Amino acid sequence: MNNLKNFVSVAKGESSADLLLINARVMNVFNGEIESSNVAIYKEYIAGVGDYKKAQKTIDLKGKYVVPGLINDHVHLESSMLDVGQYARAVVPHGTSAIVTDLHEIANVGGINGIKYVLDYAQNLPFDLFLMAPSCVPATNMETSGATINAADIKRILKLKECIGLGEVMNYPGVLSGDAAMLEKIAAAEGKIVDGHAPGINGLNLNAYIGAGIGSDHESVALAEAVVKLRRGMYVMIREGSSEKNLEALLPLVTDKTYPRCLFVTDDRHAEDIFHDGDIDAVVRKAIKLGLDPVRAVQLATINPATYFRLERMGAVAPGYFANFIILENLNGFQVKETYYHGKKVAENGKPLFELPKTPDNKLNKTVNIKKFTIDKLKLNAASQNMLAIQIVPGQIITRKKQVKPSVKDGWVIPDTSRDILKAAVVERHKATGNIGLGLVVGFGLKKGAPVRTFR
Repeated sequence: MNNLKNFVSVAKGESSADLLLINARVMNVFNGEIESSNVAIYKEYIAGVGDYKKAQKTIDLKGKYVVPGLINDHVHLESSMLDVGQYARAVVPHGTSAIVTDLHEIANVGGINGIKYVLDYAQNLPFDLFLMAPSCVPATNMETSGATINAADIKRILKLKECIGLGEVMNYPGVLSGDAAMLEKIAAAEGKIVDGHAPGINGLNLNAYIGAGIGSDHESVALAEAVVKLRRGMYVMIREGSSEKNLEALLPLVTDKTYPRCLFVTDDRHAEDIFHDGDIDAVVRKAIKLGLDPVRAVQLATINPATYFRLERMGAVAPGYFANFIILENLNGFQVKETYYHGKKVAENGKPLFELPKTPDNKLNKTVNIKKFTIDKLKLNAASQNMLAIQIVPGQIITRKKQVKPSVKDGWVIPDTSRDILKAAVVERHKATGNIGLGLVVGFGLKKGAPVRTFR
């Protein structure tokens, strides 16, 4: 901290604060109390909470709540379908002051250059972006990706100032089978945070996965699974995103004994859901609606992630912490009225108060490369009367396999919306290989799609 002498003088009440919030109800995430007090701010820091009177500027909150800025500690901002600048304009008004992301989606397209594009842009935005080095690019060796990140690349990424650890280790089969390349990536992150991704792993396999150095998991969809992971020492990330809705099932995990090891995350949240419902604030709001104490709900989105990820001076309204906080009229509704970042108001009444900086020069161009193909390439041969289909699980990211009897015409499978059996195609878009994966999917409930057009 620069000007430490001046900070101490302000904190003691001898010198004027830059900003003073009076008649505030301050949420204390350390002891769970709501304090009626004033909050003094010096430059980008909280100078103190107490009976302060001197300030360059004073705001009377008239009993409104001052709550720490929210931390979304496992999110893929690319899934919002927004560039990082527009993403900030969307989430900052919802109280998000920091995110932790591994950017594996953009890395899967543009490699390290894609990661650096986001980092360069984010450094001039009014929120903090902490990077977890993407451990699985591509996710599996069966995937054709636009880039590959190996152990040597991981070591380079871990040296970036924004990088605080290794991102979700999705290749849990590689960990359990002793895959040398996967274990080398984990070893490279020794001493740093390593996030997990371990759906359905239990028993001795779970011991091995955790013992390899992996500290968290966000893939639990059932309470019993989350209980076991917490019991074995993991931090459990309770996820509520656009397609992954696990909050209601997992919320009973949060008790007075377990809450320090629990975190709220969104993982993947689309732009329309952020617009209509919110970001991590929507998870907090829903948890409160489901009966969780408001202070406890906020702890899971502030001090708990700050503690797990070792984010210094973040996650609380307390002396010496960054002045990242939000203003609320009441806790139960949890509607963010104002967002402050480093002591400056950056959003009010759902609207950002900042302009976007210039887009970095290292733009990603020409990343979609598709080999031309005819519509015949999308024909799916009816190999047998019964075929396997991917079954969607409503509100979950997991899928199941199901035997179906598809509709057939002239030996080819055709979609059957009356029975909710659809064709699915994946077209390789990175290297123009011409590879197209075809299959069946059930559970979408689609009745119609976009108009058919002929492309030349």
